[in-house]
Amino acid sequence: MKSMSETGTMPVTCNPVAPRAPLRLVSLLACGSILAGVPVLAEAQTQPAAPAAPAAAARDNTIRTITVVGAERLEPTTILSYIRLRVGQEYTATAADEAIKDLSATELFANYSIRNDNGNVVISVTENPVINRIVLEGNKRLKNDKIAPEIKLAPRQIFTRSKVRADVARIIELYKRQGRFAARVEPKLVQLPQNRVDIVFEISEGPKSKVRQINILGNEKFSDGELRGEMVTKQARLTSFFSSNTSYDPDRLAFDQQKLRQFYLTNGYADFRVVSAVAELTPDQQDFIITYVVEEGERYTFGEVKVDSQLRDFDSDVMSTQLPMKDGDFYNAKTVEDTVEQLTELAGRYGYAFADVQPRFNRNPADRKMNVTFLLREAPRVYVERVDINGNTLTQDKVVRREFRLAEGDAFNSLAVQRTNARINSLGYFQENFEVKQVEGSAPDRIVLEANVEELPTGELQFSAGFSSIEQFILAGSIRQRNFRGRGQTIGLSLNYSQFSRSAQVSFSDPYLFDRNISGGVDIYRRDFNSFNFTGNNRNTTFQQATTGFSLRAGVPLTEYMALVGSYTLNYDDVSLDRTLFFSDIDGDGTTECDPLRAGRFLCDAIGQRLSSIVGLSLNYNSLNSRIRPSRGKTISLSAEFAGLGGDVRYARFRGRAQQFWNVGNSGFIFSVLAEGGTIIPLQERPGAGVDDVLLTDRFFLGEPQFRGYAIRGVGPRILTQQSILDNLGRPVLDGDGNPTFITERRQVRDDAIGGRNYYLGRAELEIPLGSGARELGLRPSIWTDIGALWGVETPVLTVNPTGTQLRDDQGQLLYQVPVTGDITTDAAQADGSPNIRLIQPGTNIRELFLGNSPSPRITAGIGVNWNSPFGPFRIDFAQTIRKVEGDDERRFTFNVGTQF
Repeated sequence: MKSMSETGTMPVTCNPVAPRAPLRLVSLLACGSILAGVPVLAEAQTQPAAPAAPAAAARDNTIRTITVVGAERLEPTTILSYIRLRVGQEYTATAADEAIKDLSATELFANYSIRNDNGNVVISVTENPVINRIVLEGNKRLKNDKIAPEIKLAPRQIFTRSKVRADVARIIELYKRQGRFAARVEPKLVQLPQNRVDIVFEISEGPKSKVRQINILGNEKFSDGELRGEMVTKQARLTSFFSSNTSYDPDRLAFDQQKLRQFYLTNGYADFRVVSAVAELTPDQQDFIITYVVEEGERYTFGEVKVDSQLRDFDSDVMSTQLPMKDGDFYNAKTVEDTVEQLTELAGRYGYAFADVQPRFNRNPADRKMNVTFLLREAPRVYVERVDINGNTLTQDKVVRREFRLAEGDAFNSLAVQRTNARINSLGYFQENFEVKQVEGSAPDRIVLEANVEELPTGELQFSAGFSSIEQFILAGSIRQRNFRGRGQTIGLSLNYSQFSRSAQVSFSDPYLFDRNISGGVDIYRRDFNSFNFTGNNRNTTFQQATTGFSLRAGVPLTEYMALVGSYTLNYDDVSLDRTLFFSDIDGDGTTECDPLRAGRFLCDAIGQRLSSIVGLSLNYNSLNSRIRPSRGKTISLSAEFAGLGGDVRYARFRGRAQQFWNVGNSGFIFSVLAEGGTIIPLQERPGAGVDDVLLTDRFFLGEPQFRGYAIRGVGPRILTQQSILDNLGRPVLDGDGNPTFITERRQVRDDAIGGRNYYLGRAELEIPLGSGARELGLRPSIWTDIGALWGVETPVLTVNPTGTQLRDDQGQLLYQVPVTGDITTDAAQADGSPNIRLIQPGTNIRELFLGNSPSPRITAGIGVNWNSPFGPFRIDFAQTIRKVEGDDERRFTFNVGTQF
């Protein structure tokens, strides 16, 4: 073989891609790797050339012309710019090799060669193909929309090997994040006409790599089980079916080391350290075995604990006596962190927004004491130079800026930044877990706050269907825009239909009316509601209430967490009964009217048309960390309503409600308590014995879903209508004392809830955390207990069906029956003035009992599960009654689908 300096005709070539056939990319990259590290040699000549004179050879090796052959998309001058050969230079083998390397480095060519013909250099190229499309095959666990953003190659780009290698690495990394370390990606090319190719990524996902075993070496004070319980990563077991923390994740491995250190420091082991943490693949290459080597060290107690305050308003000695830790207590790093936070917050309340609390530790290994000094001082002030809003295309700047608790020129305050984060996240317009970014300003005492937002869709179009034990079948549809025109306004239209209720509502609200710190809103609605009772499991419509009206509201903030809201509501109510069932010709004059013996006097009193004009005022406090799923904070609401500013109804209604949430430790448990109550005071009198001054439709009702363990309206005053037991001749069956007997089986008794004037309700609930897999499914179980009561209605006049004539005794006196005892008497009323039941000639005797009008607490407890299912929110509860009052209607099992709890 001769070198290029000895011949002018030998070409230097490289062909990394063979044409017209699908090839593995691994084979395609072989030539490129050779070119990167090994000199390219000239091919051997098939025919020896005739020797030339030395002068002629030197003359032939001078480059006279350089010609590019085969270029299609690229200009020849562009190709020449990639190499260092120039006209007038001497053509050598080294120069040719360098030019070949230069062409290879561009990754623009599939085939290239250089030939020297007596000083006329010819560069022949075949350009790399253009990508026609990119195809993913074999991916089932990760869909195309998850992988495609990681692929940098795109149609109409020029194919390059380095980009393919990078895309393969990124796809594999995606699968590793999912715990699939056995995933493999094989790229292939499919040649197409016109120098085009399809790139096919053939993916073998492999099984999900689980953590088969977690070994801990060096622990003596705590068992392996206790330490594994502190880790986020869990061993793959049958009991961990719903958990996604059984997959191997390197980031989670590092986090678990911090969890171990935090656990030991909390229990006083200040010298604890993780010596090593190793994750090894099992021999079958399927799962991982993780091994931790730890050094526990000795357990420390607190020694001298004090506060060194450099702030004027805080006395060091007094504050030292109020610290939660004492000399001799076991050292607890979590208690130290909590104390720092409490001292910082305390200083902030006294106006020291820049208080800096630094714990200083003095460890004494000899007696295993940890002395702690909390240094309380004021940090240098930093000021906000400017506030930048980035990324908002629809939302106006003012919508974001008005949620900032800091403005340009204000002194920087980390608590105000945290509150800003919470307020912007509560808008629901942007990405989850939004945080304000802090950037250095133009001077050391200046800082720039950046809100880099990513807008989310805020328009909602919902259609849903469901079934519940309350409403039976439910159909609902709504359209709502929560960020109308990017101004932060909400506008919506909703329609709901079920067997016993129908409603339509148009609403508009603006949290900053006229760009002022005043909230406002209006609702226009029509609601048709069918009230009902139960006879056994049969649900019977009692009265229909149609309400047409509107409501106006406006609110002003009093503090960061407190607001005052005023409202005005105007309702037109039309309450009616089924005339064929509840109306009769009582006077015999051919005119039908509501028959109290069929409907009950309480229903006859409710029918009619009336206009309600209501003004209201409420004071609201809200410090929840999330409006959707709070884990800490509280809400308090006090409201008063007055009906009587015109209209036909007069009353005053007062309500109060408070709820508190606690995040129990760092375990994910959320504990909450709720207390609420209300009363309504009539401001007008309604004539008639046993007629309550508050209309039936204005009273409070209590039961499912507010009070779990009871049926809807299952708590409080009610009238049970019992039929007498008849013999084969249709006569009442008498007991041994000659008194009629009545059906008392609850399933066969008509049950009418009539509401009350006063109520209270309390609740305690503990939400139990599940694995992340169950959380992703939206499952949230809880245990709970409820307590409450409803009472305060006027005792109604109880009536019976007067079929036949009233019985008389031997002296001709009318006979009556005492409602509770069933005794027969000639007295029309009892000693307390309550009426007795007339005893009717055998026919269809009816007895009405008034029960449940008591403030005595009802108590239930149970377990429940919330599930954000694909077809709507689902709530299921199993309840056990602990304490009840006679007449209450219990329900052990309740569920709702398609309605919010």
